[in-house]
Amino acid sequence: MSEPRVLDGLLRELAPQVLGALVRRYGQFDAAEDATQEALLAAALQWPREGVPGNPRSWLISVATRRLVDEFRSDSARRRREAATVLAESRSGTAAGLTAGAEDGPDTEARDRDDTLALLFLCAHPSLSPPSQLALTLRAVGGLTTGEIAAAFLVPEATMAQRISRAKQSIRRSGQDFPPPAPGAERAERLRVVRQVLYLIFNEGYTASGGPELQRAELTGEAVRLARMLHGLVPGDHETAGLLALMLLTDARRDARTTAGGELVPLDQQDRSRWSKEKITEGVALVSATLGRGPIGPYQVQAAIAALHDEAASDGETDWAQILALYEVLERISPGPIVTLNRAVAVARTQGPLAGLTVLGDLAGDERMAGNHRLAAVRAHLLEQAGFADQARDEYLAAAKLTTSAPERRYLTARAAGLQR
Repeated sequence: MSEPRVLDGLLRELAPQVLGALVRRYGQFDAAEDATQEALLAAALQWPREGVPGNPRSWLISVATRRLVDEFRSDSARRRREAATVLAESRSGTAAGLTAGAEDGPDTEARDRDDTLALLFLCAHPSLSPPSQLALTLRAVGGLTTGEIAAAFLVPEATMAQRISRAKQSIRRSGQDFPPPAPGAERAERLRVVRQVLYLIFNEGYTASGGPELQRAELTGEAVRLARMLHGLVPGDHETAGLLALMLLTDARRDARTTAGGELVPLDQQDRSRWSKEKITEGVALVSATLGRGPIGPYQVQAAIAALHDEAASDGETDWAQILALYEVLERISPGPIVTLNRAVAVARTQGPLAGLTVLGDLAGDERMAGNHRLAAVRAHLLEQAGFADQARDEYLAAAKLTTSAPERRYLTARAAGLQR
């Protein structure tokens, strides 16, 4: 991996830790995020020239703290009062040093603490609407751009920018402190939102919503890292274990999903010897340890489906009947158009392409799938299998126009070209 991409990955990993440290110590989520972004920019400009400091997180926290204090000093009277408090703490030796690169002193232990999970819970605060919880966490913890988040939610970028801004304002008005929620219904709900956020981060990394590359390994890696941390925090939560298993079992196929030139390779054509046996073993163990031992949830079911794919020696040996049964369970406990789309594929593999096309008919009027290339792509594939080459070609081309991923567009266009009249 090139040095710029290594640096980008390091900054992406450290960003939520720096933001979490600032929010925990000073509050002011929106100001803390601005200061964090300025520190990240300073690092991106300075570190390639001078080298990465020995304690890069401490360096970033120091620079971000200095930016934050400068902001407190220059803002309104309220901000000036807050600045006085920060400065008083600094004089008494309880605040972080403001010299960029300071790596020791009374606050060293706090600097070394990873506040990422606490930041996740803060972003999932019940004062925010569910869409705002997801968007803010993807921005603050996942490091996704506003455009990437908008693509994940299928809304215009301007709409998403407003949603994120309102979420920050809501947190500022609520004056919430940083401790995680107490056990009970509130914690369970916030945990559900956190899991959904990590799932979206992983999906954006596994199949990028746009751009020249199919995958963004830094995002999938960060999602898996956070899921591991979350599982360690709540080891008895079966859905969290299911989410981690799903990520591992899915990410196990990453190396086989593209050619050396970056072209997409569909699941049924992948070289399974390139799948990660280590991740498959770990994922299957998690599924085996949790499935059927408590309330069943959608991540556990999806992980079980992924395990069936990964454990099959070849595409022809895949237990599609069992996969179909699991999708039927998933559709009952967590219905949605993507679940129906995947069930249609399983129906086609067990009952034939025409049966799968019948299931797809249920999605024809679903507004949630409007503009989603996956519906047209699956329809094209099933039409091709059923022998309707002309219709399949049109659907492949329609799907190619809808996707913003260059590898997916090339793949779909090539499939259409292979069906020329």
